[in-house]
Amino acid sequence: MSISQTMFNFIENRISPIAGRISSQRHIMAIRDGFISAMPFMIVGSFLLVFAYPPFSPTSNWAIARWWLAMAGQYEVEILTPFNMTMGIMSVYITSAIAYNLAQSYKLDPFMAAMLALMSFLLIAAPQLNKVLPTAALGGVGIFTAILVAIYTTELVRFLKVRNIGINLPEQVPAKIKQSFDLLIPILVVVLTLYPLSLLIQSQFDQLVPQAIMSLFQPLISAADSLPAILLAVLIGHLLWFAGIHGAVIVSGMLQAFWLTNLGLNQTALAQGLPLPHIFMEGFWTFFIVIGGSGATFGLVLLYLRSKSAHLRSIGKLSLVPSLFNINEPVIFGTPIVMNPTFFLPFIIAPLVNSVITYFAVKTDLIARVISVVPWTAPAPIGAAWATGWDFRAAILVVVLAAVSAVIYYPFFKVYEKQLLDQEDAEMTEEQATVTQGVTQ
Repeated sequence: MSISQTMFNFIENRISPIAGRISSQRHIMAIRDGFISAMPFMIVGSFLLVFAYPPFSPTSNWAIARWWLAMAGQYEVEILTPFNMTMGIMSVYITSAIAYNLAQSYKLDPFMAAMLALMSFLLIAAPQLNKVLPTAALGGVGIFTAILVAIYTTELVRFLKVRNIGINLPEQVPAKIKQSFDLLIPILVVVLTLYPLSLLIQSQFDQLVPQAIMSLFQPLISAADSLPAILLAVLIGHLLWFAGIHGAVIVSGMLQAFWLTNLGLNQTALAQGLPLPHIFMEGFWTFFIVIGGSGATFGLVLLYLRSKSAHLRSIGKLSLVPSLFNINEPVIFGTPIVMNPTFFLPFIIAPLVNSVITYFAVKTDLIARVISVVPWTAPAPIGAAWATGWDFRAAILVVVLAAVSAVIYYPFFKVYEKQLLDQEDAEMTEEQATVTQGVTQ
């Protein structure tokens, strides 16, 4: 048995079942769907942040730049208000959304579970001080707390419901009133558990719960922002994809909390005029690593357009427009790339090389760091510039990375093209022989 076949068998028999179980686990799915539900708020908020902090030097003499800088300075508070009510409190939306999706999977009342989770999160993340609710822990700092609170409160509701612990009202009572009374016991339990914990942490460590949890996760956040962690995530995601499992969904779902935490910290640093601390975020993954979709296949699609093989040319034409918007299922399954030994190495290597190049480009300040959430379907050069605060050097880097990916794919593309041409020639010869035989008869 060849080495490649041994590897395919290992992926299919060992890795794929584990990945399948992880991707279908209800808590993982609830977290993933919760982040997706909150995404519109984050996209709009991130878009407005760029208007508040224009991508120009304060000494620029360009007329548009001078006007933009002056307007942003004059109306900074007004521009940032929608940002503060979206990205600035994104953990509020995430808490409710995760609880809603998890409760729905348990066949509980999702709205009431979301309300309980929201109350619980605010109780420990924004205790009133001088008649004002502090918001420092409602953004990126509160993401890990949001996940934990949403799961805890939903599991609490489920625990009480399964054991029929609650206030039993007569059948004549309207359903909506029953639903509201069903939360009385869970609210009481939350107040008796989470709130004392919050008071203890405040008194002993002078921190809110989200800040304490962030301190615990800080080593993991720092590790997740390193080049080895990026390469490991890329490798796992693409090994799963090659086995036919949507690895990007699994990996991005698990990394989303780290990405959004990093993004929130970058945005806070931007607002304070400090250097941006983090590199690895969703925009880094979507617009620099996997240009055109998983495997960085946009360069391959361009090669297909000039292929001598009719099959590959047709796949190239079919895949070009979707690839521009980072959708590459047509080329993944049309080639096919999944479980195709010829494309195993470039499918893994191209995104890894993109990761290394982009990481050092950001690390050395050749391009800016990500500060915005951008729809993943944005064309890569536009999405990259948008995500980095309209740094058009990022768009140029995307073009370079697409060319690098094409170079990596080229020798493997030529091998596969030759295989298809031989196959097409054989089919044509067979067809001509059949036609000739029919004419002779």
